[in-house]
Amino acid sequence: MRIVTLGAAGMLLLAACTHGGPSALDQIRTRGELRVVTLNLPTCYYLGAQGTEGLEYQLASRFAAQLGVRLVMYPVANERAMQDELAASRADLAAASLSTSPDWDRVGDAAVPYANIPQLVVYQRSGVRPRETLQLESARLAVRAGSPQERILEKLRSTVAPTLQWVETAPSSADPVEDVDSGGAEYAITDAREFSFARHLYPNVLVGFALPDTRPAQWIVRKDAAGLLERVDQFFGALSQSGELPQLVQAASGDTRRFEYEESREFQTHVAERLPRYRAWFEEAAAQVGIDWRLLAAIGYQESKWDPRAASDEGAQGLMMLTADTAQAMGIRDRNDPQQSIFAGARYLAQVRQMIPDRIAEPDRTWLTIAAYNVGFGHLEDARIITQSLGKDPDSWSEVREELPLLAQGRWYSRAKRGYARGWEPVQFVDRIQRFLTLLEWQPGEAAPVQHALAPATAGTPSAAATARLVP
Repeated sequence: MRIVTLGAAGMLLLAACTHGGPSALDQIRTRGELRVVTLNLPTCYYLGAQGTEGLEYQLASRFAAQLGVRLVMYPVANERAMQDELAASRADLAAASLSTSPDWDRVGDAAVPYANIPQLVVYQRSGVRPRETLQLESARLAVRAGSPQERILEKLRSTVAPTLQWVETAPSSADPVEDVDSGGAEYAITDAREFSFARHLYPNVLVGFALPDTRPAQWIVRKDAAGLLERVDQFFGALSQSGELPQLVQAASGDTRRFEYEESREFQTHVAERLPRYRAWFEEAAAQVGIDWRLLAAIGYQESKWDPRAASDEGAQGLMMLTADTAQAMGIRDRNDPQQSIFAGARYLAQVRQMIPDRIAEPDRTWLTIAAYNVGFGHLEDARIITQSLGKDPDSWSEVREELPLLAQGRWYSRAKRGYARGWEPVQFVDRIQRFLTLLEWQPGEAAPVQHALAPATAGTPSAAATARLVP
């Protein structure tokens, strides 16, 4: 009897350990890190010129900080690979704007949805706009194979559109919106959040209407981690109740900058036709001075639209639009030689950056550098002095940005050391470079190599990737 009792107690203890969610939290705290698997997408996680970005990265960073541990977030190729990571317990949770499914249920437990994403039917600008679900039955419709959108179409076919058919794109990297843009499909089904980024890449594609069903976005926690799942649900509940969650979702969408159709269409044309000629030089020159090549390329596009024959009325010439004095100072002979121009522009940018006070943190340091690159360091200093005199922060780009136009007003430039400047121009210059930089970061397959191990996820602490910008 004693042996049986001990055996039963042992089985209960083993069951408690196997089932026990708290043990997963204990493991995380013991190792001092939260391991999150994701996808390398603009909607989730990517390495931009200003460091690691994406909604899932921001959320995971906050959650890890709440647990008091370091965040280790890493991307894999597709959802199947994410499921393998959870099944093998190499990741504690999966975060990539996911929706639960039978495949996910086998390897993890779904947290409460943190968003419900509208599902859009999109079409080519020159085509016929769809306005209702029944129009899809006779159309060539594209959808990503195995995606939540395909599951929504399967539901529609079983309820209201029995003859509905569609063409599946590849399950990993293919984008159904691209099929519509290229003419391979009349319509496609896509997430509203995904399309907020894709529409900048495919400006000829428009929204027809939204399907009646939305898609839940949620984290998937590995099996046998009930305590961790509970903490995740509490985390999102608190974020939602405070009103911070919808703000984070909106701020991390592709709609944070005003969309310009003609500009985006022209930019995409030049990305395809001009950038390949100069990309290797942008990459090499940027590597020499320690900046992201896409930032250098964005400046080049703003200056000349990557045209080595460009010239301004003020005498600037070449792909990076260098003045004769700047070209001489940078030691180049031919401003119209694109290679010389790119390398000189990179060296000049690094030189300007060295003049910005070391105490200024990123990303303000970068944007102040680019403003000085445009208007001159002296005029930037005048604007920073004006900013400080108005009781604002001269080390903050957003606050200096507001006061730069004052350099064109007599009562201000008359007191400035360097006098008058067209102060609105560096503001527009930085705004446009930020836009072009983002478009380059969103190009399919163009993400920079992503670091798997990131800096400790503490509030206000930049990631390790975020420190590697514009460092000469």
